[in-house]
Amino acid sequence: MLIQDMFFEVELQRNVKLHARNLNKNGLVSQTSVLACLLKDLFKEKASEDHGYFLAVTSLRSIGKCDVIDESGNMVFTVVFTCRTFKPFKGEVLQGVVRYISQHGVFLRCGPVRNAFLSAWKMSNYQYVPGAKPVFISDELSKIEKDVVVCFLVLAVRWINASRDFEMLASVDADSLGPVSLPGSDELDL
Repeated sequence: MLIQDMFFEVELQRNVKLHARNLNKNGLVSQTSVLACLLKDLFKEKASEDHGYFLAVTSLRSIGKCDVIDESGNMVFTVVFTCRTFKPFKGEVLQGVVRYISQHGVFLRCGPVRNAFLSAWKMSNYQYVPGAKPVFISDELSKIEKDVVVCFLVLAVRWINASRDFEMLASVDADSLGPVSLPGSDELDL
């Protein structure tokens, strides 16, 4: 299995729009104002196909001079910064929390990736058990049920431009893959 690093530190450039009221008494823009606006803009953007999900701004490299001042008092600054990102890749081994189970497979959430599908076909040692709380049970009696953390291999990754999200196909058909905890995990909800 190929395991790659899914976290990256990337240098990016964005135009940040601020109103003139954000200038201090010396007529300078504060880093706090620029950072607040930049974080708000990145939160809206959420992710990019090239870099993955934007997790944190780790440093401001430079704040350019005011490029544009329009009649309403808005100013545009070019900001260069580094950002920590998360991007899944085919061949990685990741962990996700089971969100939903159907006879066709399991839907997992892995950090900011809301849709990772583990098909019943990619759980060859597991059988579906229907009921009020459906589960997949293996020949060794391990269970994949709602809220269990599952270690899985990423088979494919797809970028969905409309929602600015990635989707993954997963498998547990390899050594050391499958459920790793009991229900009630302490996963952080990003």
